[in-house]
Amino acid sequence: MQHRVLVVDDDKVILKMLYKALCQNDIYADVAINGESALDLLQQNSYDLLLLDINMKGMNGFEVVQHIRDNNSDIPIIIVSGRKEDCDALYGLQIGADDYITKPFNPVTLVAKVKALIRRSKTMTQQAPSIIEAGPFSYDASTLRFYKNGVEIPLSAKENSMMKLFIDNVDHIFQKDEIYRIVWGETIIDESAIMVYVNRLRQKIEDDPSSPRYLETVRGMGYRFTVK
Repeated sequence: MQHRVLVVDDDKVILKMLYKALCQNDIYADVAINGESALDLLQQNSYDLLLLDINMKGMNGFEVVQHIRDNNSDIPIIIVSGRKEDCDALYGLQIGADDYITKPFNPVTLVAKVKALIRRSKTMTQQAPSIIEAGPFSYDASTLRFYKNGVEIPLSAKENSMMKLFIDNVDHIFQKDEIYRIVWGETIIDESAIMVYVNRLRQKIEDDPSSPRYLETVRGMGYRFTVK
């Protein structure tokens, strides 16, 4: 089955290059030149992934990400931006993006990341239907929905992968390199990305994120999800 990606960038040269790179790798691509058009296309069609620029006239890329996540969509999102500041990358991840790539980029590497993120997302959706329960939490593997006390907690694709890993392994201590290898599928660890996602999960699942009860830091070792 051919994958379908939406590419959003107001730079027509970049847009054309991304479109060509995806099509050459048997990935169908739609394009949009601004955030408003992108949201219209997302309502009209089903996509496997979104490639998104930040600096655009009107609605910028960050606002697009926030709108998508506020509407509980878990479509994988890769930000492709000329903004190289660490704070921009971290902010993009905090609000729901799954990856952040800076321009200029290698089209071959970008397509490889697109395929890997789609593959991980598809693998999760193909899991056998089951309900995993741990304390006040439950995870429906058939719909990829996560709940606390019966109330759904919307998660981005990366948050979903991480939460599934934790709820499948209650009380297991995961080292950071383990988490990065399993969730990101890469061996070169980005500790700041892990910290961003752990903090995002704590904001969503903890009664008091500043004093986490469920997602604990085990000093010198890593993180543990517990419901004791």
